[in-house]
Amino acid sequence: MNKGWIYVILTSLFELFWVFGFNVANSWWHWMIIVPMIIIDFYFLSKACESLPTGTVYAIFAAAGTVGTALMDIFIFGGEFSAAKGLFMGLLVIGVIALKISDNVPETESTKFRSEKGVH
Repeated sequence: MNKGWIYVILTSLFELFWVFGFNVANSWWHWMIIVPMIIIDFYFLSKACESLPTGTVYAIFAAAGTVGTALMDIFIFGGEFSAAKGLFMGLLVIGVIALKISDNVPETESTKFRSEKGVH
């Protein structure tokens, strides 16, 4: 496994940890734990972007945070599940997978030429 993917997993996990902390923090010392988690999270995010496409990394980071937070709300904090929530969480996951697959599509001659010439 590429080291960048380990950083993606770590940044996604740390995002869920500090979001959980936002929901349960009720004194100053809780924030003394949450703030370093946020800093570590963004460190892992930046490290992941060094070796993987930034768009893919951020899409996974955002989708993992969104889906993870929604599931946390349902299973830990007593939120309600609905078919619409399930559908849209599924769409997020499908979108991230499709984005990752599209990163592996070989370049065509026209896109290769454009990237070599610096044309976007």
